[in-house]
Amino acid sequence: MPTNLQQLTLQLRVELDRVTPTVWRQILVPSSARLSRLHDIIQAAMGWTNSHLHAFSLGDARYGPCYEDHPEGEIDEQTVTIREVLLGHRQFSYEYDFGDGWMHTVTVEAEFRTRKALKFALCVAGENACPPEDCGGPGGFTYFLEALADPKHDEHEMYVRWNGADIFDRSAFNLIEANAALQRVR
Repeated sequence: MPTNLQQLTLQLRVELDRVTPTVWRQILVPSSARLSRLHDIIQAAMGWTNSHLHAFSLGDARYGPCYEDHPEGEIDEQTVTIREVLLGHRQFSYEYDFGDGWMHTVTVEAEFRTRKALKFALCVAGENACPPEDCGGPGGFTYFLEALADPKHDEHEMYVRWNGADIFDRSAFNLIEANAALQRVR
């Protein structure tokens, strides 16, 4: 009996650039999802709080939320799907928090058709904790970690108060929590 495999599902690897050890997530998403939904998916999977502006870049095209003061030529992310944007490309960029400059490389690792559509995106793997919001980008994150690790550092106590603890577990990643966050993405 023939099967009707309708939905194209993408397996994406989202990797945070310029952070060591590498922070990454492997997620399954429907290719029919709009870029605005992909933004919410990445936020949930990585552990960001969606507190800042963002944009996707692929070739010469830039996609974003198109607020009043958006850059000229930016395409509204609500008007295009992942499939429409990719057009054969296997990689694109996602920037979050223009002040801190968190750049992510998003790679299409696989494509496959499924009989039933994914209702929610699914995180299937990942490693390491996402840096805290507003810590100053990759350089600020390194400084934050150094200050937390050294009780004699001039800013140690300030970062302990800001962080809420005297340690930051860089290796922390919980697949169950990532998927619980993804289930809240509509």
